[in-house]
Amino acid sequence: MGPIPLCVLLPVTVLAVVLAVAAEENAVDDEYTWPQWKVPLVRQRHTVPLSSPNFSAHPQAQLSGTCGIECQRRLPASSLDDLEQFLSYETVYENGTRTFTSVSVQGLNEVASLSQNVSSRSRQKREVYGTDTRFTISDKQFSTKYPFSTSVKISTGCSGVLVSPKHVLTAAHCIHDGKDYLDGVQKLRVGILKEKSRRGKGGKGRGGRGKGKRRKGDKDEEEAQQKEGDDGKGDRKGKGKGRKSRSRRSAESGKPSFRWTGVKKTQVPKGWFKGVSEGLTADYDYAVLELKKASKVKYMDLGVIPSVKKLPAGRIHFSGFDDDRPGNLVYRFCSVSDESKDLLYQYCDAKPGSSGSGIYIRLKEPGKKKWTRKIIGVFSGHQWVDVNGNGMQQDYNVAVRITPLKYAQICYWIHGDSSLCKVA
Repeated sequence: MGPIPLCVLLPVTVLAVVLAVAAEENAVDDEYTWPQWKVPLVRQRHTVPLSSPNFSAHPQAQLSGTCGIECQRRLPASSLDDLEQFLSYETVYENGTRTFTSVSVQGLNEVASLSQNVSSRSRQKREVYGTDTRFTISDKQFSTKYPFSTSVKISTGCSGVLVSPKHVLTAAHCIHDGKDYLDGVQKLRVGILKEKSRRGKGGKGRGGRGKGKRRKGDKDEEEAQQKEGDDGKGDRKGKGKGRKSRSRRSAESGKPSFRWTGVKKTQVPKGWFKGVSEGLTADYDYAVLELKKASKVKYMDLGVIPSVKKLPAGRIHFSGFDDDRPGNLVYRFCSVSDESKDLLYQYCDAKPGSSGSGIYIRLKEPGKKKWTRKIIGVFSGHQWVDVNGNGMQQDYNVAVRITPLKYAQICYWIHGDSSLCKVA
């Protein structure tokens, strides 16, 4: 066979290079795309009435004795019977009545297991040290805009996130201490941020400001919006001169106000109750509240991601109502230090009151150029974690991940029909 003519070789080489570049771009693009999961079905078996709760528990400033990521690595895998027991749930209604519902799980073997990635052993405490990395979103023109507007305040002192017009996802410990429901749950309310008032103040038109004038805190909130909307392909860097600590760059007036609505019913997985799931209790620190009246605010969908640390940016976002900044919404973003199938340890600065916030990330929809935010976890808060199973504890920032099974359960609570929850 003779030498291949250049006129034939050159087009073939160019084609190979084009295909290689296209494949590389597709691979990079996949890293920024929401994966599609076939989730198991969680179906109702039986519902039985229970006696009314005592509503005698009191909120805990921080949880202790939690079996965390390191501790759980030594536990045996849960059987199907175990999982069905953990995912069975109690429902408490506004009139104080209570029921217990047992469930069955179908199609579990068809679901790919989540990554059990082990990362660096370094940790950071939840308390704020050095520069405070939180943003206070205190102006209504920012706090009532998506995605900040999905954050809600729970009357027991926690935060939550709207996951449908009538449903709020929050932490179970904001409702139940593992033994009984908290005092106040019988009259539970949810505060949704109000839109900006149509009436201006001081004769300056809407919002009470003159045309073209900027409030002192606007720059902080605009920076928070830029950080929140960054897709992870590169951070915006400022000049660095004359910059104040983020904790001090907040607006001093025009604080958000709330529209409070009652809760029709509350659902908590049995896995959260003491003595049921033993070392896995932390995995079930989530609950769903159904509101009496549907909200007109845009909500955020649930999502499932195999690994947060393997994402290009590797960071999470959430907003809540930290106690040290009363009345204000506080936004933050940070990286994840360690993850398991059910839990996340992360670096976000936070204070009591932010527990129950929805943790979200932003990725592209499959086959589309549209970027969407989805809830991938619930911020559980500052916890004293059992590290080695010998009673030695360390304080970590813990979040509960949305797994395919939890997605199926929460989706069923929202829609009441498991057939609507087959794909995440």
